Amino acid sequence: MQTLEQLQSGQLQGCTSIKLSCGLKEFPEALFDLVDSLELLDLSGNQLSVLPNDFGRFTKLKIAFFSDNSFTEYPEVLADCPLLEMVGFKANRINCISEKAISKNIRWLILTNNQIQQLPKSIGHCYRLQKVALAGNQLSELPDEMANCKSIELLRISANNIKILPHWLLTLPKLSWLAYSDNPFSVGQHIIQNIHHVSWDDIELKEQLGEGASGIISKAILKSQKKEVAVKIFKGEVTSDGLPLSEMNACSLAGNHQSLVTLLGKIINHSEQKNGLVFELIPKTFKNLGKPPSFVSCTRDVFDNGTQFSEDEVFHVLLNTASVLVQLHGKGIMHGDFYAHNLMIDEHANVLLGDFGAATLYDLNSENALLHEQIDVRAFACLIDDLLNHTKKMDSLLWHQLSDIRTMCFNEVVSDRPLFKEIYNRLQLLKF
Repeated sequence: MQTLEQLQSGQLQGCTSIKLSCGLKEFPEALFDLVDSLELLDLSGNQLSVLPNDFGRFTKLKIAFFSDNSFTEYPEVLADCPLLEMVGFKANRINCISEKAISKNIRWLILTNNQIQQLPKSIGHCYRLQKVALAGNQLSELPDEMANCKSIELLRISANNIKILPHWLLTLPKLSWLAYSDNPFSVGQHIIQNIHHVSWDDIELKEQLGEGASGIISKAILKSQKKEVAVKIFKGEVTSDGLPLSEMNACSLAGNHQSLVTLLGKIINHSEQKNGLVFELIPKTFKNLGKPPSFVSCTRDVFDNGTQFSEDEVFHVLLNTASVLVQLHGKGIMHGDFYAHNLMIDEHANVLLGDFGAATLYDLNSENALLHEQIDVRAFACLIDDLLNHTKKMDSLLWHQLSDIRTMCFNEVVSDRPLFKEIYNRLQLLKF
């Protein structure tokens, strides 16, 4: 992160990336000295409410983040930047987006936790749009024109006021990661009441293991059993995926499976009235299979240079995760965030699926039930694709057999994709 003093003194001349978070109330005019170089501008965590009318002078700007500011309108001037493709306004007070505001060039649009009641119909012209986060707003519907956004792969619309789930949404040809919990049409809000309770007094927190959008995970001791466990304490705020209660519901409904992290119970009597869950502690022998998407990859996971998986690892990851997804969809759970970075693997190719933050519960008896599963199927295709692109033997019989399954799962006609039972059965029949 740079400082305002560095900017104003000219020390940042020629920079391609600028991040300033210092209580700014006005846009720093000195940034215009960087119009010939600036590609990424992050002014999150300030007190800005407007952008200058000549913001379009940033002709090389590709990424602009203004989260945690005071904007009430999405600035129209952003559409004047010819190369701008990623925009973030998380946690502002935006309630208005004009028809002229969103650039046709946009690929990544983050508007989580605002007060937006209506999207402009012009969003239907955003043919490159891939990643859209709209959770925690006041939307009552999605414009039908959005059906033209055929490139959308990830969509978050949880915690809104949407009355009806549009059918076109479930038939978008590339949609792979969808979350829509906590809308009036959503189902299953009270399952969490049925799981085992663990008193906060019975928990002794140890070191922090990690932190995600929805909460903090720590190692802990379950004092009554003298047992090491993992505890997730939810932050209680809207995340890009939705609300913590929906994640808790999905975790509790998912049940037990050898490739799921085992849920032990829900925390009660927390000293600060926070929600939390207790899980079996994942052994240190497990590591993340992949890394979250980058700015370049947008919606697809990335892997360290030189990453290679053996045929045995690839086969068992796919077989075991297909088995998990059979179970989840048998219970009406769409994972919504099925990614390599949400999978953990050990040296024996045992795999664990976690992170139900984007999970959505759906009615198994609804006419659109299978489409929910077939959206997760495309996410599974992305996993196959990632693994095959990092397999040591890229011309073996198994590689080609898995490639055929990948092709079926990538079918752009959503209803023509196989279901996970068929995928699992096909995997079991492969000659390995």
